[in-house]
Amino acid sequence: MIRLLIVDDHPIVRDGLRAAFDGQDDVEVAGEAADGAQAIELAAATRPDVVLMDLRMPGMDGVTAIGRLRGSGARVLVLTTFDTDVLPALEAGASGYLLKDAPPEELVRAVRATHRGETVLAPAAAGRLAEHVRRPARGALSDRELQVLRLVAGGATNREAAASLFISEASVKTHLVHIYAKLDVADRAAAVGEAYRRGILSA
Repeated sequence: MIRLLIVDDHPIVRDGLRAAFDGQDDVEVAGEAADGAQAIELAAATRPDVVLMDLRMPGMDGVTAIGRLRGSGARVLVLTTFDTDVLPALEAGASGYLLKDAPPEELVRAVRATHRGETVLAPAAAGRLAEHVRRPARGALSDRELQVLRLVAGGATNREAAASLFISEASVKTHLVHIYAKLDVADRAAAVGEAYRRGILSA
């Protein structure tokens, strides 16, 4: 039995999602939450296998909640209206990303796939991800890259930086690769030195 936690700030959406799973023999809705903070509390109490997470909610948003749920044992499947937040959600630790226009049967299949450890991406989300990968690593550092670089400059390891930013260690390594390319350097020490030289970091 797959224990499912539904997180969305609209009661009518939660009702519709619960109805989509009520007839499934292998899925049990363990609880419903209206925001990220409530989701974290309920996840601790109900120990869900999969969390179906909206992203844009009042109070604690979905991306922040995903980061806080890392290590809980629950896999998070994003279900949102927008395809623009796919990168932050995946970096925070989401296992998949679906849009709310997905038909109910696709949503049920996605929850089962997420439970099996598979990555589920809506076509629009996959397109966003591909666009990001193809984009040349040039120009100014992104906000996230600056955060990683500041932590590295302060002596943080990749693991420590990942824990501090609530992202995976693999994401930190990816950010560092982009930083090296943008600063035209080969390693972290050279990146820190070059960032100070350019005034990106200040003593």
